[in-house]
Amino acid sequence: MEFEIKRKDFAGRIGKLEIGRSVVETPTILPVINPNLQTINVDELKEMGAQIVITNSYIIFKNLELREKALSRGLHDLIGFDGPIMTDSGAYQLSVYGDVDVSSEEIIDFQKKIGSDIIVPLDIPTPQEASKEKARKDLEETNKRLRQIELDERNFAGPVQGSSFFDLRERSAKEVSDLGFDLYCIGGVVPMMESYDFSELAKSIVASKKNLSLKSPIHLFGAGHPMTFALATLLGCDLFDSAAYALFAKRDKYLTNRGTWDMNEMNYLPCSCPICQKNNINDLLENKTKLAKHNLYSTFEEIKTIKEAIRRGELFELAFERSRTHPELIDGLKIAMGKGKEFFEKITPRSKKNAFFYQGEESLYRPEIKRNLKRLLDMDFEEQTLLISQEDFEIEEKQGVAVFKVKPPFVFPKELKRTYPFGQSIIADLNNEKRLDISKKLIKDFLENEKDEFEEIKTVGEFRIKEIEKIEREEARDNYSKNHG
Repeated sequence: MEFEIKRKDFAGRIGKLEIGRSVVETPTILPVINPNLQTINVDELKEMGAQIVITNSYIIFKNLELREKALSRGLHDLIGFDGPIMTDSGAYQLSVYGDVDVSSEEIIDFQKKIGSDIIVPLDIPTPQEASKEKARKDLEETNKRLRQIELDERNFAGPVQGSSFFDLRERSAKEVSDLGFDLYCIGGVVPMMESYDFSELAKSIVASKKNLSLKSPIHLFGAGHPMTFALATLLGCDLFDSAAYALFAKRDKYLTNRGTWDMNEMNYLPCSCPICQKNNINDLLENKTKLAKHNLYSTFEEIKTIKEAIRRGELFELAFERSRTHPELIDGLKIAMGKGKEFFEKITPRSKKNAFFYQGEESLYRPEIKRNLKRLLDMDFEEQTLLISQEDFEIEEKQGVAVFKVKPPFVFPKELKRTYPFGQSIIADLNNEKRLDISKKLIKDFLENEKDEFEEIKTVGEFRIKEIEKIEREEARDNYSKNHG
């Protein structure tokens, strides 16, 4: 397996994943194929955009007829798909039923024999409500199983577990990364998805992602709803698997990038996919396969939108827009930015071709703002006087005078006014109190470290900050003492 990153924005990337003779462009979705019942046939899946699929090796293993067919004819012939097939090992059944009657060694050996393109070991997903001690023991057993695997020329996925415990997720990611798997799967998130606990989902992704190899593809197991893809991609996930398209259709649920809609409460089909163009609501209610097809079209459409956002350097803006559709998503975005701020500052480029758009309070969590102070502290100033003014207040250039411009929430030397993000930013309402406060705090933090470098510090124009006015008063008093001492 080879993974080449073609474009990046934030932690999201467009990649080329080579699996054997097949090439898969990421991010992408792996439709889940039930070997007992295919809701949508494989040829149609490919027409809709499926480059890679996932199926459950445990279900095949437990069904004597399917097992014999898979062993004699191979997995690809059984499923009818000539592209890459990833196989899950039964971890989902373990999480639902509490036990599976197969060992990790047995299910790995079975996946090898039937010709799986990506083999997933039997990990142990800990319930979200479990104690930390339970999560720790499950993680230790999972990692013990992973260490026993003899990695060879086949492609193996390394699962990351740890339930809702940030430190256990970090530990799991570090340990599995050291083992050198071909790709990594963030597991145990289905309960978070089902309960709309996107804050825990975001924390789990961040804790895992920042401790995994940046060169490897990351699969978010069980995340199949399009409303979560933009946030998950922003945080660094490349692959998703979805049974949601079929499961939701059974319950008359219509998937959109804004959430899940009950078809019994709808009057219009807002989507322009082939299914929605040719059918009405009653058609979809009467035919679950048609509804499942819409759900999958909607899923692939969101993947394409995300790729274009990465290409344009607008992934954060898209994730922000999608997060606004649900309070838990916006909380997840904020928490992720806080928990992973050092990681995201490290991987976010210092310059972009497009502008920085201030979209609201959530934009204050962006790395460009977080690194503003660091950038100021890294600069050397030979000037004796520092003047601080709002961006639109003109100051005549003078030798020995450094000028800082304030464009809330940014503060920057005048010389950088045409650089990203300071000059390349679109920010309405420059007098917004919250953003002014951030600029003022940034100036205070800067002065705590650097004020001794300047003999004189002043604010000019309408911009005022109490700490600088205090410095000005002290300077005036000192000058008076010198002249009248």
